Amino acid sequence: MSQSTDPPEPAAAAGGQTEPDGPAAAIAAGYAFTGPALELGALLWDGACLPGRQIRVPLSMLNRHGLVAGATGTGKTKTLQLIAEQLSANGVPVFLADIKGDVSGISAPGVPGGRTEERARDVGQAWEPAGFPAEFYSLGGIGPGIPVRASVTAFGPVLMSKVLQLNQTQEQSLGLIFHYADSKGLELIDLKDLRAVVAFLVSDKGKPELKGIGGLSTVTAGVILRALTAFEQQGASEFFGEPEFDTSEFLRTAPDGRGLISVLELPAVQDKPQLFSTFLMWLLADLYADLPEVGDLERPKLVFFFDEAHLLFNGASKAFLESITQTVRLIRSKGIGVFFVTQTPKDVPADVLAQLGNRVQHALRAFTPDDAKALKATVRTFPNSPYDLEELLTGLGTGEAVVTVLSETGAPTPVAATRLRAPQSLMGPVDPAALDAAVKASLLYSRYAEPVDRESAYEKITAEQAAAEAEAEAAAAAADADKQAKAAERATRSAPKPEPSLAQQVVGSGLFRSLARSVGTQLGREISRSLFGTARRRR
Repeated sequence: MSQSTDPPEPAAAAGGQTEPDGPAAAIAAGYAFTGPALELGALLWDGACLPGRQIRVPLSMLNRHGLVAGATGTGKTKTLQLIAEQLSANGVPVFLADIKGDVSGISAPGVPGGRTEERARDVGQAWEPAGFPAEFYSLGGIGPGIPVRASVTAFGPVLMSKVLQLNQTQEQSLGLIFHYADSKGLELIDLKDLRAVVAFLVSDKGKPELKGIGGLSTVTAGVILRALTAFEQQGASEFFGEPEFDTSEFLRTAPDGRGLISVLELPAVQDKPQLFSTFLMWLLADLYADLPEVGDLERPKLVFFFDEAHLLFNGASKAFLESITQTVRLIRSKGIGVFFVTQTPKDVPADVLAQLGNRVQHALRAFTPDDAKALKATVRTFPNSPYDLEELLTGLGTGEAVVTVLSETGAPTPVAATRLRAPQSLMGPVDPAALDAAVKASLLYSRYAEPVDRESAYEKITAEQAAAEAEAEAAAAAADADKQAKAAERATRSAPKPEPSLAQQVVGSGLFRSLARSVGTQLGREISRSLFGTARRRR
């Protein structure tokens, strides 16, 4: 399904009219690339859809990142599906976060007929149903999918601070805790490991450990422990542990050469938005840390779609925003493209937005003063164009968008109102039984399905505390026994001697002893004679 690279010839517009020249032709010329490109749809101009004027994005520019934005219900998810399908067909692996559970259909062929065929005719698309190779994942095994877990150490203090909603001071203290654990060989694998280290460092034995580098206040430790408790109550314990997921699994291709589409199923945790958005950031940061520099490629090694992106930035600390900005800026040279998906561009910080060279903006609504302000701000982010963008953006239909991308030379293309193509795969979820079967048939399922709880910080600290308590108990018992022995000895020395009984007085008298000697002598002679056989003298 590799896309055609030749510029399309002008064709008849929908309704049989000849396509206009002038601005429409100039816009379309900006999308006539010579290299491999993805087909987004057909140009909209003056109320007409022009199937001969195709709007495309160069495959080599997809590592320059992008933004898919628009109000709820305007077709953002279908745009993701459309782009992901074509990336897969061109041998590029894709990562998708499935927030609502309706992207799993990408693995199954679409259903022909009705609006799909009508859309295909409008945009000049030769539509055929097709499914694409997909793997399904879940966060820590909650919901369907191969479990994706991370260790607390790999997650790091900056991301952990974001998900625990810590302030800057508390974030710095958490950094000290991670540093201490690392220097002492205390592996932070799951949340109970982190809890154990925090509790130890505010104990009488642990307090001196951080004195030289600032220490950990009891108040801050209490805040962190309470935040961990609340985090665990949300089910977060499932997400941290081993076996830790190897994010290089996302870079695989199918046996037929198509890129593998990795779908992270998130409906079971959609009520924990900060958790899954931060976890997605960990996946991206982990890829950035592990991959080598490759510079510009003919096609990306992976395109990563970050859905509900506004959740990632809500309440973010300065350090967290700096981390995201750096990752997005530098991961391009690792061959990774990142697309943020959100409602308006203003949801994304300016430093991050500046890195997003490819834009697909669906319709915006202007029902309130705030909406109108957001609309004006969005218009200012686009290059100059012959469109009245304020009017256009509020009048777009579902599956239509304003597009500008980077050309093969890296220059922005003209702004183009576009009717987008229809995805070839199923636009909806697959049957739950089929999804479950696909998960368990994966070669990765046996590798990651069962959690492993090996010795780490919690076990080491618990064992050390148990040994210290046993030693203290033994020392206390020995001291108590010694104390009791000394008390008994003192009592024996100071006790009065008892008065002798009448029998003892008689036996101890001189007369009794003299009589005993006399009797003893006579008795001794008699015994001696009988033993040695001597006879008694006769008189």
